[in-house]
Amino acid sequence: MNCHICDQPAKLFMDEKTDITYHHCKSCEYIFKSSAYYQSIEAQKERYDLHENSEESVGYRAYFQRFLDFVLPLVGRPKTALDFGCGRSRLLAKMLEEKWVKCEVYDPLYHPNTLSDSKKYELVVSTEVFEHLHQPREVFEMLLERLEAGGYLAIQTQFHTNNAEDFKKWYYHQDPTHIVFFRPKTFKRLCKKYGCTFVGDNGVNMVVLQKNKSSS
Repeated sequence: MNCHICDQPAKLFMDEKTDITYHHCKSCEYIFKSSAYYQSIEAQKERYDLHENSEESVGYRAYFQRFLDFVLPLVGRPKTALDFGCGRSRLLAKMLEEKWVKCEVYDPLYHPNTLSDSKKYELVVSTEVFEHLHQPREVFEMLLERLEAGGYLAIQTQFHTNNAEDFKKWYYHQDPTHIVFFRPKTFKRLCKKYGCTFVGDNGVNMVVLQKNKSSS
């Protein structure tokens, strides 16, 4: 099986507790679950509907504030943004608007009809979305197309340690809707493929990338 990201051969390993098989690409450090274990969009929605993320929650706001504290110093002063895969909540968009960034939202389940094919943004944010994607490379390319030249893409998804035995003990893959797993190197490889710049990562779960300023 070849890697979804860099097309290099990926090594198979199994989680003996669940009998689920995974593929580990040593070239770009990407891990993906075998497609036989992918869930339907209906099954995923059933799980998402159980999330209790109130916009009034102090903890939920603090969760997004940590993301913004990392991202905003790296992206200058964008005027427009898109929260891609926001779920039911518009809280992150509201917090960006408090920073004078006009932010729109999109989610395939809860806000499916909000995207304009022709509209571009100075910043796209996507928190806890990429680990759910059946086709992450294609989504990455699509998000770059929605950026203005010189615009930024900020992603939050937990990084694995690049060790299969550690991975088996890791809580993050135990969510059945989490099917693909990244490292900073994975995003660096995507940047190289699509001609954008890797701005930085926090070593844990956040990356910021910039679209080439000469791109249309």
